[in-house]
Amino acid sequence: MLPINYESWHHMLDSNKNQALDNIKEVSSGQKVGCLQLFEITHRKKDGSPMTSEVGQIMEKLKEKKAEYETIALTDSSINLENIDNRIITEVLGPERKYEELQQQLIADAAARETKVVAMAAEQSRKYDELQL
Repeated sequence: MLPINYESWHHMLDSNKNQALDNIKEVSSGQKVGCLQLFEITHRKKDGSPMTSEVGQIMEKLKEKKAEYETIALTDSSINLENIDNRIITEVLGPERKYEELQQQLIADAAARETKVVAMAAEQSRKYDELQL
């Protein structure tokens, strides 16, 4: 039921998106994950590394800001860490930063990598054909 690629997600009904996000937010143990965890889960490759260097930098900033709030919360009981994720994301990414921009960058990076792989395969095929002659 979840979309396979960004284009299908983009055209998906909002009600379906919300349901899909709710499903993603629940980990196998049944615990809910926060926005920061969701960002990290959805912006890592299968090997665990960040999708891009920009995403890696953003993740570092998010961790630093989270640690900053946790330190403040030790002395200030008015800080509620359970609901702070959205605020941290807004502070790091900025209110004008749209999630779609980051998605578009990831898509462009993936397309560039795919183009490079295709070119390498064509070159290897050409060299193989030359050796066969």
